[in-house]
Amino acid sequence: MSDTTEASIANAEPVTRMETSAGSTLPADEVERITTDMIAALKTVYDPEIPVDIYELGLIYKVDLDDDRNVSIDMTLTAPGCPVAGEMPGWVENAVRGVEGIQDVRVNMVFDPPWNADMMSEEAQVALNWW
Repeated sequence: MSDTTEASIANAEPVTRMETSAGSTLPADEVERITTDMIAALKTVYDPEIPVDIYELGLIYKVDLDDDRNVSIDMTLTAPGCPVAGEMPGWVENAVRGVEGIQDVRVNMVFDPPWNADMMSEEAQVALNWW
């Protein structure tokens, strides 16, 4: 990917926005819309063993959006042996591919840093009574 717009996990909080890198040709309002729509799409994907979406669980580590509107997502699982490890990247890809304007989606499974409950949003912690 050439010039990218990137969002990454900060202080174990879910990705909330993408910042345009120097030289990006994407208008700021378009990046904002895509970010909002992408978060909404990610919130439709659930870990089947935990009744909270993957976004609020903190499983999305990084999102890159290039000038051609191709998306690369780094995500993890709650545990490496998760029974849907082979399926979840496809669920994420399908959800994000439905965002208007997105041309292509690549999902990368990463395990560094390892996921832990501190990466969940406050909303997820409250939903699971983990606070």
